[in-house]
Amino acid sequence: MTAHLRHWLHRLSLPVLLAFMWQVLALWLNKATILPRLDDVAVVLLHPMAKILITGSLWENMAISLLRVLLGFLAAVAIAVPLGLAMGHIQWIYRIFDTAVEMLRPIPPLAWVPLILAWMGIRGLADWFPFLGSSMIWSSIQFSTLAIIFVGAFFPILLNTIQGVRRIPCEYVESARTLGSRGLHLWFKVLIPASVPLILTGLRIGLGIGWMCLVAAEMMPGSSSGLGYLIWYAYELLRADIIVAGMVTIGLVGFCMDRAFRYFENLLVWKNSM
Repeated sequence: MTAHLRHWLHRLSLPVLLAFMWQVLALWLNKATILPRLDDVAVVLLHPMAKILITGSLWENMAISLLRVLLGFLAAVAIAVPLGLAMGHIQWIYRIFDTAVEMLRPIPPLAWVPLILAWMGIRGLADWFPFLGSSMIWSSIQFSTLAIIFVGAFFPILLNTIQGVRRIPCEYVESARTLGSRGLHLWFKVLIPASVPLILTGLRIGLGIGWMCLVAAEMMPGSSSGLGYLIWYAYELLRADIIVAGMVTIGLVGFCMDRAFRYFENLLVWKNSM
């Protein structure tokens, strides 16, 4: 047995064992509304293009969820990374924002749901930005959902960026200044490259938290698509097989995103160290 095969056997042994125990227990209970059999779940997963209930296909709901998390995540990156770089390097900016950040950070993203709904309602992006047109895709992406994802992703990215800058040895910065590096040259040649590993760690954590917040946000009033909505609607109809299929899809998508980000992180850090 090759080392590569043993590696994957070790990785898959526990999931296979859990799936076997699930199937045995489901057959013993024989109550599909409580614990569906895995073959019923597999029927949903193996036909991702088939329409489910009245919510569209599994593939369509997954695509909507991915678009939502991508938009909310990019908005968090656009604000958290520059702010984190500034707070990490410029002391007076750190003093201004630090207290507010530390007070807001412990608040769970879902605790913001009532306020965000009161402030932004359930209107989609097409209602906020008419130039996007009347496409069903943009209409189904509520600004309130993006705000929840933004809050979830923002603080891990911000804090890791701050730490990335603050952990740069003072000798690096002083040496660069001695050699005449100032302003943007100092930022792009020393501060940002040296902060990349921790910034990427923050991005990875923020993306994971944003994905978890997304599913809960899609259960808010006004949502009519996405994996979170699909799970909640299936619950109301006592379709446990669809609930589990949605949960499995969420786990698989999250796993794939994390693996892809880890690969990108290793590639970028390796290139940055050359």
